[in-house]
Amino acid sequence: MHRFITCKSSIRPILTGWLFLFSTVTVWAQDTAPLRYTCYRSSQPPVIDGKPDEAAWSQASWTSDFVDIEGSRQPRPPLRTRVKMLWDEQYLYIAAELEEPHIWGKLLQHDTIIFHDNDFEVFIDPDGDTREYFEIEVNARNTIFDLFMPRPYSEGAHALMTWDAKGMRTAVHINGTLNQPDDKDRSWTVEMAIPFTALHLLGVPMVPGNGTVWRINFSRVEWDTDIKNGQYIKKTNPATGKPLPEHNWVWSPQGVINMHVPAKWGYLQFSTQAAAN
Repeated sequence: MHRFITCKSSIRPILTGWLFLFSTVTVWAQDTAPLRYTCYRSSQPPVIDGKPDEAAWSQASWTSDFVDIEGSRQPRPPLRTRVKMLWDEQYLYIAAELEEPHIWGKLLQHDTIIFHDNDFEVFIDPDGDTREYFEIEVNARNTIFDLFMPRPYSEGAHALMTWDAKGMRTAVHINGTLNQPDDKDRSWTVEMAIPFTALHLLGVPMVPGNGTVWRINFSRVEWDTDIKNGQYIKKTNPATGKPLPEHNWVWSPQGVINMHVPAKWGYLQFSTQAAAN
């Protein structure tokens, strides 16, 4: 009898532990489930000037605020990032708003590794097969890094940096100053018009129709910085002298620190219905 009671009491915390672990995993799995966004047709093409203030944009909904790439296991980002989208027969339009008290950017050459600056990134898989997909990055200086991935890096693929999003138009607006540490900024905003003709697979442009669903995600890279001699300098690890790891904030959480897992991206559904709040 005594042994039975001892055995029972030892099983209870084990079962409780397993139940807690199961519930935690379940909540985390729900937390990292891909998000969805319905993209409505634009009544008129927005002006690509970096300022999403046209009437057309006022009819589109913002996404939820970006979260840490790993999801709720990490704290929520201290700065807001969000996106809205529209489309017409020629373009996918993207507007992004990135809160930032200290706006800086150094890279000026096309197809340099833009995420060495703070940046905004777009990942698009038009046919949703988690294979051939496109990546576009932009910093606060409107410098572009665009590439095509035949498969994810985990499958042994290499980025094709010779791919360019031909005909794409982008603009950045600074709500504050650029590379001026002695004042406080508010945000920087991005506008993109990505032509469907640029997003072609096997030579076939990926032009959506009503109900078409793509896989898509957005990422923001944010570095911790110090101010030295009037310039922004990345904070370093005193033990190694190397920059601290960047923050990765995303629309649809990946669950891992890796954007190149297209199966984790969100869903973008196109609707021919006109955008209206």
